[in-house]
Amino acid sequence: MANKIYETLTTPYAKNMSLTHPWDVYPRPQLVRDSYFSLNGLWDFKTDKSGEFSEKILVPFPPESKLSGVERRIGKRNFLIYRRYFTLPDGFIKKRVILHFGAVDQICAVFINGNKVGEHEGGYIPFSFDITESLVDGENEIQVVAKDTLSKKYPYGKQKNKRGGMWYTPISGIWQTVWIESLPENPILSIKIEQNNKSAKITVNSEADFKKLTLKDSGKVYEFNTPSITVEPEEPRLWTPDTPYLYEFTLETETDKVKSYFALRSLEIKEVRGVNRLCLNGKPFLFNGLLDQGYFPDGIFLPATPAAYEDDILFVKRLGFNTLRKHIKIEPMYFYYLADKLGIVIFQDMVNNSGYSFLIDTALPTVGLKRLNTSFLHSSKETRAFFYRQMQETAELLYNSPSVCLYTVFNEGWGQFLPDCGYKKLRELDASRFIDTTSGWFYGKLSDVDSRHIYFKTPTVKKTDGRPISLSEFGGYSLRVDGHLFGENNYGYKLFCDKEGFTNAVYELYTNGALKLIKDGLCALVYTQLSDVEDETNGLITYDRREVKLDEDKMKAANRALYEEFEKLTQ
Repeated sequence: MANKIYETLTTPYAKNMSLTHPWDVYPRPQLVRDSYFSLNGLWDFKTDKSGEFSEKILVPFPPESKLSGVERRIGKRNFLIYRRYFTLPDGFIKKRVILHFGAVDQICAVFINGNKVGEHEGGYIPFSFDITESLVDGENEIQVVAKDTLSKKYPYGKQKNKRGGMWYTPISGIWQTVWIESLPENPILSIKIEQNNKSAKITVNSEADFKKLTLKDSGKVYEFNTPSITVEPEEPRLWTPDTPYLYEFTLETETDKVKSYFALRSLEIKEVRGVNRLCLNGKPFLFNGLLDQGYFPDGIFLPATPAAYEDDILFVKRLGFNTLRKHIKIEPMYFYYLADKLGIVIFQDMVNNSGYSFLIDTALPTVGLKRLNTSFLHSSKETRAFFYRQMQETAELLYNSPSVCLYTVFNEGWGQFLPDCGYKKLRELDASRFIDTTSGWFYGKLSDVDSRHIYFKTPTVKKTDGRPISLSEFGGYSLRVDGHLFGENNYGYKLFCDKEGFTNAVYELYTNGALKLIKDGLCALVYTQLSDVEDETNGLITYDRREVKLDEDKMKAANRALYEEFEKLTQ
């Protein structure tokens, strides 16, 4: 599987991980109900349907990870069969009992006491089943039968059977929290929050007639018997990365009660001093971020504890950044809650499916071929339909999160087809956020930003079509730190031998590169990347999150210079 270097590469969070109740945080922070029974912990596990359960696996970590206790690759032909017994607490069941999965890669079927309660396809989106009719008094059995062939029909991101370079160890099976809740009669099934910088319109999906919303900060009560209520706080406190204020509220009906939150913020494009700018809350805003792929050496797709996500965000803010581009991966909802709460903008990629061609998608664009009609590529109707399906599910999943400010539809041509159609479909789903239709190249006509990837040279901007410019990937400088490496291979765009040289090069890239582009319309920039990932050693912090690779004060100074220049040119 891996070498001894990898076997010793763990994050600081593993020592604090519970072996009986891992990831024991409420998994749906914007719809919190006082009914939560976690099934995380040790399950029986096997990969042969006809065999006996001879292993244990620690859910929710994927079996390929060290934290799962299995720590081996699962073959394409193997099933992943999980089993656990559980007894619900006395008084837990109200009317209906719902079984939730944060994510299972790629397809699965779920059984309660031998009864099949549902199936699911796709590895990144939460799903649930009503298991009420299959429960018995006392002890119940749950089995999950999953399979992952890395089929290109389904979104797969950076996973590849033959990992290496910019492709990483694939995961399979359960990789997010499994939990149960009980719903009363006429429950609050979901809420939709449409926010601007003055008010929030909250639409409640419930058959209940009477509803009451109570704001926590002011105690103000809103009673209504329609599906929606518009909440307009006096002296509104706007959400920004520097002031990430959340309005917490309680929503009640005759039978149900949930807790949630909203924020007030707006996004728009405005002409400022003759240049189109991305604006937050009506003012030009420089979205200055890092690429964040969400990988960890011991948990792969999931860190040992939620504190790892929190520390990543706080580290990024400490260096003076205000944005993370969540690259080719959808995280647990708790991550987005932390982004909302701690104050970091999220640029969210859709996860690619379909095939990848090194020649078409990487080699030719790198040498200059960045305009190509991709309508004829990836022509499978089934694959296209599934991409659109997960795009819709992603937009619906993250709609209420104020930190999510931009969506990327296609990255560097990966799985790209009919980009203008993708823009229109996503715009219909969400008219409130920016859309980067084609990040890097193979541009279409419709996109809110002129999105560019520039490696191997100092970023420059030639004549644009007037759209705000997003330098959505650049940098990628590499520094290997002994004792904190995944393996012997190395992947990066410019190699440095020590911290001083690496720091000076990054500083120069910002002060003599990115800073000079602001006058030409640069509104967003994303350096590659937050952390090392397997062979990629181009992070600002090592893969195990133990060593910062550059001088923090100098990075802060570079970012301060960017903001000062941006303010000078936009005020």
